[in-house]
Amino acid sequence: MSITINIYYKGENGNAKKFAYEMVSSGIVDRIRKEEGNERYEYFFPMDDEETVLLIDRWKNEKALDIHHKSEMMKEIAELRNKYHLNMKVEKFNSLDKENE
Repeated sequence: MSITINIYYKGENGNAKKFAYEMVSSGIVDRIRKEEGNERYEYFFPMDDEETVLLIDRWKNEKALDIHHKSEMMKEIAELRNKYHLNMKVEKFNSLDKENE
């Protein structure tokens, strides 16, 4: 059962996009994508809200997500989030096992 997390980063003056670009350019995104159990880590820009960035983050299971949350990268992400003065809204979804579909 995969777990999908939608994180909406909201800021001012383009800071959410600057955050996403720095996450990519600094290599943090590549490192997260290489973590055991990561299935997706992608940023999207809503057409009707220039100050928000959506991250879709999917993990194989809760254990993989827990390991990610305890990693050193979480400190780096928090530092960047603070640097750009972002607020977050988080949504979490569990996929159904194929057996239950």
